[in-house]
Amino acid sequence: MSEQITAAFSFLKELKENNNREWFNENKPNYEKHKNVIKSVFEEVQKKMEFHDEIEKLKIFRIYRDVRFSKNKTPYKTHFSCSFVRRGRERRGGYYLHLEHENSFMACGFWNPSKEDLLRIRQEIAADPDEFKEVIDHSGLKKFWGRLQGDALKKAPKGFSPDQKGIEFIRFKQFVFIKKLDLEQVLDSNFSVEVSNGFKTMSVFFNYMSDVLTTDVNGQSLL
Repeated sequence: MSEQITAAFSFLKELKENNNREWFNENKPNYEKHKNVIKSVFEEVQKKMEFHDEIEKLKIFRIYRDVRFSKNKTPYKTHFSCSFVRRGRERRGGYYLHLEHENSFMACGFWNPSKEDLLRIRQEIAADPDEFKEVIDHSGLKKFWGRLQGDALKKAPKGFSPDQKGIEFIRFKQFVFIKKLDLEQVLDSNFSVEVSNGFKTMSVFFNYMSDVLTTDVNGQSLL
């Protein structure tokens, strides 16, 4: 499998150097072959994850770029990627895996929370910032993922005091964790296990966020 993944990365590197429709159409049979290899990698990760979470579906993203609102008009992505969708309204948060020549990574969290969800998260952090910090500083989570990441406001959001304890977290607009993956890790025979184990460490954060986002400020269930 490592040789097949290496070949897939070589294809992506060629695509980056020849990112046009003529080249892609000529090499589409190769693309389909490599796509199937990577799909099998994603499916193997999903199988491992189902031992510690309930995954409703594996969503593999298309190679075609949406260039309508982008200055970059190259038509194709130069990576393979997927998300693992958790099952049920009571399970919040998502997982993402990105495989690319010299830029592979895994990520999870809340990339684009709705206005309502973002407000609810901020309310909960304001109510008990120490609990939130304890969650994101959990030893297993922090050892694997490091610090919480995401875009943040420069000032306190409307309705929150700049002197509020935990304001450094309340200013966040995204709540994500990102782990870079080097080539050696991706080619390792235990890659699917290691990715799954990494995602498993996120359970403490997802459990907290799921509780928050399925209850109102008084702790009453919204389900």
